[in-house]
Amino acid sequence: MSGALPPPEFSRLVDVRHLSGKPLELSAEPQEREALAARFDLVSVNSLDATVALDRQGERVDAKGRMIARIVQSCAVSGEDLPVTIDHEIAFRFVHPGPQGAAADEIELDADDCDEIEYDGHSFDLGEAIAQSLGLAIDPFLEGPQADAARREAGILSEGAGGAFAGLSALLKPKPD
Repeated sequence: MSGALPPPEFSRLVDVRHLSGKPLELSAEPQEREALAARFDLVSVNSLDATVALDRQGERVDAKGRMIARIVQSCAVSGEDLPVTIDHEIAFRFVHPGPQGAAADEIELDADDCDEIEYDGHSFDLGEAIAQSLGLAIDPFLEGPQADAARREAGILSEGAGGAFAGLSALLKPKPD
């Protein structure tokens, strides 16, 4: 199956030839937030804002800043709506691809290093990089205050009351007539 990829939900192209040195302020519009909520299987994205400083070193651009998002996601157990604020430092390095389409040299990154994102031409999509950071910052196993009650109602015991598989083993036991 082939075809063009859908356009990014939160696209903000930055032309490296026109960097001003001032931090960029980015905010997602309502239709962009709705599309991001669908992309990340959220109830809603109520806000997504970022402030990013860009530092150009030749064709490499370092981007550092902060992303703040207010989302509503479903509890992984009960399904209840949970409001969540994500306040996340972001750091990216936008680079031109090397000779074989890879970054110029392979380097090892530690926890303090930033993600490298390749770009062609004179611009990169800072909005999509922020959207990807949002996706990575979402807790896929978030539990709300009703999670334990939902487990009890479903007959799943807590880990302390029979181990992680106690609920499954109860299902395998034969039922009396």
